[in-house]
Amino acid sequence: MRIAMIASECEPFAKTGGLADVVDALSRALGQLGHEVDVYLPRYRGLDPPEAAERLELTVPMGLGRQVAVSLLSAPARGYRLRLVDHPDSFDRPDYYVDDGVDYPDNGFRFSLLGRTALEAMRAEGRPVDIVHAHDWEGAPAILLLRHRYGATAALGTPQTVLTCHNLAYHGWVARRKVASQLDLPDHVGAPDGVDLLREGVLAAHIVNTVSPTYAQESLRPEYGAGLDDVLQSLGDRYRGIINGIDTELWNPATDADIPARFSASNLEGKAVCRAALCAELGLDADGPLFAMVSRLDPQKGFDLLAEAAPQLLADGARICVLGTGDHALVEGLRAVAADHATQLAVEERFDRALARRMYAGADAFLMPSRFEPCGQGQLISMRYGTVPIVRRTGGLADTVIDADDQPQTGNGFSFDDADREPFADACRRAMAALSDRPRWREIQARGMAADHSWRGPARDYVAAYRRAIEIAAG
Repeated sequence: MRIAMIASECEPFAKTGGLADVVDALSRALGQLGHEVDVYLPRYRGLDPPEAAERLELTVPMGLGRQVAVSLLSAPARGYRLRLVDHPDSFDRPDYYVDDGVDYPDNGFRFSLLGRTALEAMRAEGRPVDIVHAHDWEGAPAILLLRHRYGATAALGTPQTVLTCHNLAYHGWVARRKVASQLDLPDHVGAPDGVDLLREGVLAAHIVNTVSPTYAQESLRPEYGAGLDDVLQSLGDRYRGIINGIDTELWNPATDADIPARFSASNLEGKAVCRAALCAELGLDADGPLFAMVSRLDPQKGFDLLAEAAPQLLADGARICVLGTGDHALVEGLRAVAADHATQLAVEERFDRALARRMYAGADAFLMPSRFEPCGQGQLISMRYGTVPIVRRTGGLADTVIDADDQPQTGNGFSFDDADREPFADACRRAMAALSDRPRWREIQARGMAADHSWRGPARDYVAAYRRAIEIAAG
């Protein structure tokens, strides 16, 4: 099949979170299965195209009869073709989405331009695709434009549409007074006061998925559906959960150049070296269980639970290191605790990929007390590095982490249910008890390291979703 991926991020070209990793790794995995993939991505500030990039000049129709001149830069990437939408007025900005924490007021136009440029490129080249695969609200305009402005255009063929919702909390809202100029959609699309791009994309796509089976089920309830539970319920079997994978070549402790010593499931000696080096780097006393947390500073991620539980965990002998950027207020509580426990708690408030790798490799256990988690990659990466995950039993965390006390023969981590301090602290204490039993801990580590969390299986599941979209469209 020929597949057009339309997304706002793709590793290593543009990244703020896990979306970028998924778009890149999934596109490569589909290529390895024999499919032809184009990834359409904005050319943000500082994103230099490959030297061999070909340039296609397009005049793209937008709202109110405007014609917008856009350059499309195309070059081979890592198993797919990268296609950069070059429109400086829209994308040459300090941030991808916001200005001083506030959404750009023309975000609807910007990402509508991304999708429409992709569709115009397909029409200009006369090479229709089988599937338009859009990601999150930023990709949704491509599906809406295809349905409402193109229809059965001969040069586009009849591509079927798949929308992947990585996080239902972000919708993309365009007020009614801006719809004609920013989105070029008919008046009947959306509500009287405006267009919720994610909601309308869900309604328009042939197949909709999110990134784990449990989150798909959770999102049918109001407390997790972010205002979309009603439309998701209406989809029936057209809505599904497909668990994410990780790039097992990129995340491999046997070859990772950013960690002090390499190791593998059959030889964990290097992990002890990584642990000692991490403690020395962060000024932590190494004589105690070492927990790590690497995450966005976001209320979703449960930093408040860690701040509440930290004093007791430190009193029980734990060492804790935290790395992340985002809402500074979320780590103020941890910083206050760290001031009195400098050799037990380290808080690094910055973006540092190499340090993140050293924490995955050096810690004993990895903390993910998320209030909700569509999939999560941290727990998959940590298991790859022999670092046992401690997670809240929600979304993709419930699908990938098996509690070692509940299921001693298959357990690969520790989990808890209620988003409260004591259940979280109890899971940490149970992990510390297991760590003191080295043979048992080795078994838990080994199960996590042996699991196949690559993209091979998920890529086949996406191919099945594409084929299902084609079946639905055929009648």
